[in-house]
Order: sequence, then structure tokens, then C-alpha cells
Amino acid sequence: MKTLLQLQALDLKIEALKGREREIPKQKEKFEIRKKRLMEELSQSEQRCKTLTVEQRECEVDIQQKEAQIKKYDMQLLGVKKNEEYQALLHEMDTLKKQNSLKEERVIALMLEIDEAKAHLEEDKKRIAAGMKELDAQITKVDEELAATEAERKELEGQREPLLKNIDEEMLSRYTRIRSSKKTGAAVVPLRGESCSGCHMRVTAQIINEIMAGTKLHACHHCGRLLYHADNFEDAPLL
Repeated sequence: MKTLLQLQALDLKIEALKGREREIPKQKEKFEIRKKRLMEELSQSEQRCKTLTVEQRECEVDIQQKEAQIKKYDMQLLGVKKNEEYQALLHEMDTLKKQNSLKEERVIALMLEIDEAKAHLEEDKKRIAAGMKELDAQITKVDEELAATEAERKELEGQREPLLKNIDEEMLSRYTRIRSSKKTGAAVVPLRGESCSGCHMRVTAQIINEIMAGTKLHACHHCGRLLYHADNFEDAPLL
């Protein structure tokens, strides 16, 4: 029983480490999500600059095209003989000039917006670079913690084999079945007064006496855990 308790203490440590191995990657996922969001912020800031720059170029091209059309109409005026045609060309030219005037105002506004967007982009780059650096450091720390946890778990698993050889086969088989059915937690628990410390249900006096005497291996009739009396194994690992 003493060796079985040592095995259980080892198994519970291994179980806890496996739990950490499942939880640690979740921390890394959170950091990766935050990195992704930062990159999306940077992409949006860059896209803002590109969108404004494209609009400015489109306005400038449109202005050039309208100016070329105005010059074309101006040349046509020299050959027009009818007043109706002359006035129609003047109207078209006036419309194009008004449209260009609005476009030129928009270009000026865009130049100011672009300067502001570029300034914000530079600020975002610095802020996001610092944020990414911090997150990368956190991820490295998580990776190191995971590697250390895995190494510790493997070391403990290596300590199980010598213990297994010194445990009664039937006792080990029962312990293994209980561990398998319970999935987690202790399979061997001490008595607490007249009760099982696993499920806190009362144990019969006869069973308690036999457990104290160490003459027979007993399991709790309610939860199935193996029972022992702590006074019989004072130096056994505590649960």
C-alpha cells in the first residue's frame, strides 16, 4: 500500500502536469489572436493611406482629362459659326471648369488627409511594433513553460516503472481500473473518522477495523475508491 500511495502521488503530479500542457497552448492562442488583431490594425491604417492616395490620383487624372476637353472645346469655338453651337460649347466648358474646381478642392483636402493618415500610420507602426515585441516575448515564455512542463512530466513518468514492480499485481490492477473510471483525482484515499474521504460516505465498523489492522484491501462501497488508514502510513504522501 505504501508503494501504491507513492505511485498515486506520482500519477497525480503527472495528471496535473498534463492539465498544464493542455492549458498552456490556450494562453499562446490568446497571444496569437492579439498579434493578429494588431496586424489587422496596421493593415487598416496602411489601407487608409492607399485609399486616399488612389483617390487623389484619380481626381488629378480626371482634372487633366477635363482640362484637355476644355482645350478641345476652346479650339472648336474658333470654327463655330452658329450662336447656338457657340453658346452650347461655352456651357460645356463652364460645366467642366466648375467640376474641375470642385475636384481641385477635393485634391487639397485629400493632401491634408493623406498627411494626417501617414502621421497616424507612423504612430501605429511604432505602437504595433512594441506590442508585437511584447507578445512575442510572452509567446516565447509560454513555449519555454510548455517545454519545461513536458520535460518534468516525462521525468516523472520515467519514475513510475520502478514503483510498478513493487506493487501487488491485484492491487495495481484495481488501482488502474479505478484511475481509468474516475479519469481524474485520487483512486486511493484515507479514512476520515468513519467516512471515506473521497465521497464522505460512512464506512462500516468492520471494514474500518480490517483497514486499520491492514489485513485486507477494501474499497468504498459508494465511490469504489481504495481505502487506507493514515496512521498506518505516517510517511506516505499526503492527499
